[in-house]
Amino acid sequence: MYIYIFWELFVGLGGSLDQNAVLEFVDSGRDLILAADSSASDVIRGIATECGVDFDEDLEALVIDHTSYAVSETEGDHTLIASDALIHSDVILGDKKIEAPILFRGTGHSVNPANSLVLKVLSASPSAYLANPKTKLSSPPSLTGSAISLVSIMQARNNARVLISGSLDLFSNRFSKSVVQKAGSKIKYEKSGNEQFVTEISKWVFHERGHLKAVNVSHRKVGEMTEPAMYRINDDLEYSVEIYEWSGTSWEPYVADDVQVQFYMMSPYVLKTLSNNQKGLYSTSFKVPDVYGVFQFKVEYQKLGYTSLRLAKQIPVRPFRHNEYERFITAAYPYYGASFSTMAAFFIFSIVYLYHK
Repeated sequence: MYIYIFWELFVGLGGSLDQNAVLEFVDSGRDLILAADSSASDVIRGIATECGVDFDEDLEALVIDHTSYAVSETEGDHTLIASDALIHSDVILGDKKIEAPILFRGTGHSVNPANSLVLKVLSASPSAYLANPKTKLSSPPSLTGSAISLVSIMQARNNARVLISGSLDLFSNRFSKSVVQKAGSKIKYEKSGNEQFVTEISKWVFHERGHLKAVNVSHRKVGEMTEPAMYRINDDLEYSVEIYEWSGTSWEPYVADDVQVQFYMMSPYVLKTLSNNQKGLYSTSFKVPDVYGVFQFKVEYQKLGYTSLRLAKQIPVRPFRHNEYERFITAAYPYYGASFSTMAAFFIFSIVYLYHK
């Protein structure tokens, strides 16, 4: 499920969508597109802040760029931006490159650097700044250069996805069908990249792309078919899991070489990279550590643009029973020899002592 929230929609509903309701919507695992402009309300700004994005406090501030603006018949105030500073990710934006610049008019925002869940998808150029175009600058702008994010995305820990845009016009038919030419460039595009950008980023937001699932997680002793209730130290075991990716129409095998499993108790005792058969099956084998306790098989897979996988299975590991140890331990042969030589020496000494005159 998903929801579009635009500033006009929020006003039209008379404030019936409050901040807590929207955040609960995201917390339940659903997806959200949040589009605003410089006149966004405190509620919209509060939702964005909770998602790790901060809009400028000046309600009249717009992104201004005197270098990377869109050429038009009127000189204007250079608030119509033509940006091509996109994130490099085929998972998020598709494998077809967006050739034409993207038209943007609106406010920018900053991304909280402490929030690793937020990414800038469309950034401003190094010459851009955030200010009120109707007034003269009396102090340095609060945001400048590529620190200004025009469009950002956030993937929560529950894999809910949020798109945050500082422009309503970005989604408009007028911008999607406009001819665009970036200042300083001789190339004139018959159509901006807005339609392709919005289409591709929407596929990612609504889990039509970059969505993974893991099934058939299993572990067993080497040579056996059933999962044991526990392992013994130094057992040889196998671990396997199947991972698939949603293609938009069906589940396809996910192929990667960076999926790892941990055999974990307080800290990883074993860390192994899983091999795959190109059909979605990932597997590995290893020896149980010479430590007993309650362990976990853990897979924590996080990759740019993909939903995160967090798998955990608990299993106890026991020591050898008293009757499972080897009868004679090879490493103890010197001690065995010392014991028997001592007994032999004592016997010989006794004979000599008793019978020697």
